[in-house]
Amino acid sequence: MNFPSFLGSKKKRSKWPSKKQWLQLFSVLTKKERLIFLFCLVLFVASATTLITTWYYKNTVISPAGGGHYTEGVVGSPRFINPIYAQSSDVDRDLVEIIFSSLVPDLAKNIEVKDDGKTYEVSLKDNIFWHDGQKLTADDVIFTVEIIQNPDYKSPLRANYLGVEVEKMDDYAVRFKLKNAYSAFMERLDLKIIPKHIWQNISPQNFLLTNYNLKPVGSGPYFLKNLEQDNQNSIVSLDLARFNKYFEADVKKPYLKEISFRFFASEEDLVKAAEKGGIDGFSLNSPQNFNLFQAGNFNELSLSLPRYFAVFFNDDKSKFLQDKSIRQALNYATDKEGLIQAILLGRGAIADSPILPDVYGYDSPTNVYGYDKAKAEELIAKAGWTKEQDQWIKINKEAATEFKATLQSGSRGSEVTALQTCLAKDPDIYPNGQVSGYFGQQTKEAVIKFQEKYAADILTPAGLTKGTGSVGKDTRSKLNEICFQNQSGTTLKFTLATVDDPILQQVALALKTQWAQVGITLEIATYPTSQLTQEVIKPRNYEMLLFGEVLESTPDPYPFWHSSQVKDPGLNLANYENNNADKLLEAARVSLDEAVRAQKYQQFQDILIADAPCVFLYRPEYVYFVEKEIKGLTTNILSNPSKRFADIENWYIKERRAWQ
Repeated sequence: MNFPSFLGSKKKRSKWPSKKQWLQLFSVLTKKERLIFLFCLVLFVASATTLITTWYYKNTVISPAGGGHYTEGVVGSPRFINPIYAQSSDVDRDLVEIIFSSLVPDLAKNIEVKDDGKTYEVSLKDNIFWHDGQKLTADDVIFTVEIIQNPDYKSPLRANYLGVEVEKMDDYAVRFKLKNAYSAFMERLDLKIIPKHIWQNISPQNFLLTNYNLKPVGSGPYFLKNLEQDNQNSIVSLDLARFNKYFEADVKKPYLKEISFRFFASEEDLVKAAEKGGIDGFSLNSPQNFNLFQAGNFNELSLSLPRYFAVFFNDDKSKFLQDKSIRQALNYATDKEGLIQAILLGRGAIADSPILPDVYGYDSPTNVYGYDKAKAEELIAKAGWTKEQDQWIKINKEAATEFKATLQSGSRGSEVTALQTCLAKDPDIYPNGQVSGYFGQQTKEAVIKFQEKYAADILTPAGLTKGTGSVGKDTRSKLNEICFQNQSGTTLKFTLATVDDPILQQVALALKTQWAQVGITLEIATYPTSQLTQEVIKPRNYEMLLFGEVLESTPDPYPFWHSSQVKDPGLNLANYENNNADKLLEAARVSLDEAVRAQKYQQFQDILIADAPCVFLYRPEYVYFVEKEIKGLTTNILSNPSKRFADIENWYIKERRAWQ
């Protein structure tokens, strides 16, 4: 048998076969041996591939990758992409959140709190640039605060910085000095900074008019790339591009390459656009639209906000609300969970306290008002009311006063006044309707008409056919019957004022229905926002007010519940006054100890709930829809809706595998 040369000599057997010799391998193998060899080869390759792949996946993780385009849809359009004025518009605040950086936490490298909370020293990072390439320094921070404090610029933020002194320590450090310690001041440092070199030569009169309000220069992760307007000069879209010098020395950069905003005139237009595609994220206010996107390409995020809605009582305008039993009864008569399910479609949580324990992590109140109609009626009865034909009636003792004296021409006094008031209710009897307290000719003529109208009860028994004009026994008896027949009792009735918002109107109607079930009558008055603010809230011209209160990320109920805030511009909408509550609010406000504040606020909420100055209703959730391919969003509690973009640099669409 002839063997191939690579099997011939001992000396050559130790050598690795050449490529040519390997190619001759199949010529010396039988068919069966070739099949076995191929099977073993495939098994080896598959095993090696599996091992390598497993090792690769074990030692790598899926990580965000740069690139991708995100589009946000919003209702409204921008006016002031400027931190000085943006608080008045959700659209402006959204854009400011992305384009500008906050002193805390974005720009600050270190913060020292000194002098028992009355001094804050902030050191800035030195690697921050404005979108035009200039460096951000302490001068920009001081300039921003001073502009806000200056009344000539009319910033809505001014009240937050009154009495605060700010001074430059060096190019990258500033010092804030307070007259009194304030536990929530750290939140005041979450302030978007504007560039001094852009704004310093613009007068207060032109601050609202300059093009920089729509062509902002910020220091945030994205800069304004372009802005599109329609033929009526309304802004319809706006594009932002990734700022590559965002915190230049940092390794981490924003992932999304570009962000676009599309602006719509109404929520209906926004919904239609989202259904057609092309929008990656949007929020909705109308519950009837919530379920439209549940089965689509969007994830629904229900985000918590520190805000609540309540019915605030004004006992200056309703003596019935001065009775704690009535206020407590109204609380028991309110089905809060029913409101949330029927009107908000479950996107909300019951509010029992202004502290919002589930938001701030405090203990829940020790006592709350559950839905208990029987308890509500028990309290109303205890307050001296009588239920007749499903309505609560209270006898008006003053109305039971009777005419007792004989009245005639020349008589004067309170009974004459009461007589004229009663006769004036019928213009056919007393067309002049003058109430003077003096029995003159016109009053006499009115009495004659009254006597002749009720002749069967007054004149006939006396054998008369014409009125005498003198109020004698029979006339007094009929007057007492007629004049006081509708004043024998007062019904338990209130008027509720609120804004003409569709959701709040539904809430008001639901309360009317719920309270009617326990015999309480509710009338509803709705107003445009500006009218409600100027004519109702500021002068406290309401019996009840259905309204919301927006809190901050650090709880501070002082502006809403301290007795010093009862009058405008204070926000104590319930005119609530309690010395013990005031002391707790004052102590908590100046304490920097989290545990002490928690204890004070929990004591305060128990006092407030017992006094029942309002009916706390619910805390609505911020309902946000985002394409399922968008990742990196956090679902933490937001201090305001625009804070959903606080970590926009972490959002991403594309992915890659990175070594662990």
